[in-house]
Amino acid sequence: MDIEGFDPELVRRYDVSGPRYTSYPTARQFTTAIDATAYRGAVTRSNEDFIPSALSLYLHLPFCSSPCFYCGCSRLITRRPEVIAAYLERLHREVALQGQCFDRDRPVRQLHFGGGTPTYLSDTQLAELFAALHDAFNFAKSGPVEFAMEVDPRSVNATRVARLAALGFNRVSYGFQDFDPAVQQAVNRIQDPGHCLGLIGAARAAGFRSVSVDLIYGLPCQTEAGFTKTLRSVAAARPDRVAVYGYAHMPGQFKAQRRIRSEDLPDANLRLRLLTLAVRELTAAGYLYIGMDHFALPDDDLVQARNAGTLQRNFQGYSTLAGLDLVGIGLTAIGHVGDLYAQNAKALNDYFAALDAGRLAVQRGYRLTADDRARADIIGRLMCYDELRFADIERAHALEFTRYFAPELERLAPLAADGLLRVGEDGIAVLPRGRFLRRALAMVFDAYRPREAAANSYSRVI
Repeated sequence: MDIEGFDPELVRRYDVSGPRYTSYPTARQFTTAIDATAYRGAVTRSNEDFIPSALSLYLHLPFCSSPCFYCGCSRLITRRPEVIAAYLERLHREVALQGQCFDRDRPVRQLHFGGGTPTYLSDTQLAELFAALHDAFNFAKSGPVEFAMEVDPRSVNATRVARLAALGFNRVSYGFQDFDPAVQQAVNRIQDPGHCLGLIGAARAAGFRSVSVDLIYGLPCQTEAGFTKTLRSVAAARPDRVAVYGYAHMPGQFKAQRRIRSEDLPDANLRLRLLTLAVRELTAAGYLYIGMDHFALPDDDLVQARNAGTLQRNFQGYSTLAGLDLVGIGLTAIGHVGDLYAQNAKALNDYFAALDAGRLAVQRGYRLTADDRARADIIGRLMCYDELRFADIERAHALEFTRYFAPELERLAPLAADGLLRVGEDGIAVLPRGRFLRRALAMVFDAYRPREAAANSYSRVI
């Protein structure tokens, strides 16, 4: 294969389960020792920083009208408008409470509506929520801003896409997954390819700055021929970004996945061939590989951020704006302020009870240690860039890299022998063969990985 660095057999060899590193430590380390009081303390300290960080807001809108059987997200299936109205009432309360915590000189530069299906809400409900956010927070009036919405193509048309742009959203992410009718039937998500592809042009016409498409390989009944057709039709429509996720079948954790017949799932060999197809088709179409599962056109913000050194990983994947404090709002939402991760209640009743009592709904979290901060920095750089300079880590974390991480450098030797990276006197260089296996590189620096490996509860590299 002529794709620089992509070696299917090497990928197969490193096909182990592991975190996607949208955070470090991962949410599996969160405990109930972190509550609303601890979170407020972290926010207060961040307000007192000499130059407080700007803000990123994540709002979780968990509702869907029907289950997609592959889904591993936190979502609630309902067709009852009164349930949605009750949730939105509490969500507005939380928006107000969160806004009161942060000083008004901290601009919001990033906003992300995730789910669930955010577009399951009506235009009026979305507009009211947007207005509440503007009342509670100081949205940036200039400089870079990214306001993103996850969209189920079945819930919108061109007119509605234009309304989302009019609200202020400038980036949209469409969940296409696969256009093969057999796959759509197997995962309970029937959507018309022509309608889906037309929404890419509709977003451009409405003024969206960036259009992203999500695809999934490893779904039941998936074939090389069918997935090739999907990949080519998507690439021909030229979305700015394409994310190709590997389906993680964990029916013990996600009830809806029990509706998928295990005999319909691709085996490991077919999964690898499907991944190979995705890499081949997208790179041939002019997309650049960013990392993990993300591809982007050369002029997209993700590519520019990587070139400028501002690319980062967060709970939404790759992000173009670094150094923001993340405010999580809504059921199960996770925030990251200073050295503290904080997650809201997972049960709807608990979430309602906290807001009804006038409290933030933070139920668990984690406070990073100095060791965590250094490892998070290393893992973040390895996930985003092809070079890690020891001096950068030493300067930021007051340690001697080669001494502090001597065991990790020793464990990198087999990966270096396989051509994934090169360890020099001044740093680590990720080689072309290692770009497709960044998770394997990052796991070497994960202090929690040995105890988590036994649980085998993460998705696999392939």
